[in-house]
Amino acid sequence: MTNRTRTDALLLAGFCAFLFFYGMGQFGLIGADEPRYAQVAREMLERHDWITPTLGGHAWLEKPPLYYWQAMVSYSVLGVTDVAARVPSAIDATLLVIAVYLFFRRFRRGVEIDAALITASCAGVIGFAHAASMDMALAATFSIGMLAWWAWREKGTQVYLALFYFCMALGMLAKGPVAPFLAGAVVVVFAAMARELRLIVKTLWLPGILLFCAIALPWYIAVQMRNPQFFREFILQHNLARFSSDLYHHRQPFWYYLPVTALGLVPWTVFVIPAFIQPLRAWWKERKSVSAEPDLELEFGVFACCWLVVPLVFFSISQSKLPGYILPGVLGGAVLLAVYLRRHLAREEGVSKWLTVAHALLAASLIVPASLIVHLITQHRLPAGRPIFVALAVAFVLGTGIAITLSSRLRLRTLRFVTLIPVLLSVWIVLKVVGTTPIDQTLSARPLAAEIAAVETHQLPLAVYGVPREMEYGLAFYLNQTAVRYEAGSLPTEEHLLVAPATWKVNVAARTSGRRVLFLGSYAPQNVDYYWVSAVGAKP
Repeated sequence: MTNRTRTDALLLAGFCAFLFFYGMGQFGLIGADEPRYAQVAREMLERHDWITPTLGGHAWLEKPPLYYWQAMVSYSVLGVTDVAARVPSAIDATLLVIAVYLFFRRFRRGVEIDAALITASCAGVIGFAHAASMDMALAATFSIGMLAWWAWREKGTQVYLALFYFCMALGMLAKGPVAPFLAGAVVVVFAAMARELRLIVKTLWLPGILLFCAIALPWYIAVQMRNPQFFREFILQHNLARFSSDLYHHRQPFWYYLPVTALGLVPWTVFVIPAFIQPLRAWWKERKSVSAEPDLELEFGVFACCWLVVPLVFFSISQSKLPGYILPGVLGGAVLLAVYLRRHLAREEGVSKWLTVAHALLAASLIVPASLIVHLITQHRLPAGRPIFVALAVAFVLGTGIAITLSSRLRLRTLRFVTLIPVLLSVWIVLKVVGTTPIDQTLSARPLAAEIAAVETHQLPLAVYGVPREMEYGLAFYLNQTAVRYEAGSLPTEEHLLVAPATWKVNVAARTSGRRVLFLGSYAPQNVDYYWVSAVGAKP
């Protein structure tokens, strides 16, 4: 191992450890998906069942098993905790960063460490690397597969094409047919733009297809045999119906993914714009030329453009939109920027002063939301007075320093380092300076579950009434039991604990009429109360 390789390895290890693993347990599982997926993996592990995902003892067939399998292994090693539930995504993100580094080291040498660190520091990657969900698994497998496909296209070595099919099979196990579909769409669009339609036929390589089937299909066949409703629930409802209708109430405007993609690429968004425009402009000029040898540099830039745009268009058409869907396209933008940076460094070209200033302002502005995140989350507004002025002053000084550095003789050679400074500072400020306790108290069910467990002399059945799904699934994970919903009309007949909004005291009294109810406590950060409710027919 050379000194350069050793230095790169230490840099990647340090950045991945800090950006993906550091502070992973600072706040509990958030939203409905994180605790739900974490609980599914726990139930599969407890039953030693690697086929049928279950939630509350019932088959839960919304998603394929790759994340569940990863979490089961993590639980086996680390124990069942929220940190262990998030470890798979952090590992997937790390593997992705390593794959980007190795690809550029082999095929676009000179910016391999830049490409890897750009990928690692994208806001979308950092965010979903901390999430107990399928999004990072899909993004990593899809992106590594895209890089493998280009390696095959450039070198013609079939082992790369086999790796492409292997990754698409894992993507199929991560989130379903969307992985091979998107990959096929990217290849088709690129082949059309490159006027090499034979690439489509050459990509349909029989050994690769057999490899894909051997890896992806056994679970699909096994789960269908055990659960005859699987095809209807997973394929028809959670793929086709989710795409074509607002069945799950995730409707957003058509342009929704433009700002989401821009946010996912922060702090690199400003430079991604010219990185996207330049190869398309060059392709447009050269589209009518006849050349015996393809311009691989230009074509790779066009391929990265297709990688960015195809998921953006596809998910924009979808009637159901969530931020994590677009993550595979965000990674295409990161690769595109690395291509742009390599071209400019090789030609020793500078960049526009206004582009430099805009990038510096955007990168430095990360300090502001990082410093004020507690106010934004807990009070839904910006604080008045000193906090916001201090944050703005620090951002201004930092942005000025970045702009001056990028305008110096070194120019783009310092881009990754000066841009990573505000990224690292922002993560550190959120996790250590500002603190995540208010986030934990406001957005996670973990503190409430701890309070409930502290007042119980023995574990009682759990019921909820009028609370959001996020709290229901969070309590189910942290208390490791299924929460019965009063709204469903099936009130537990035995004594149980009940969690309900503080404003629902009258509703609770009406639904528990004839049974003893004891108020146990109130959890102010999320405005809920919890009660002990006697069994039906219990003596007063």
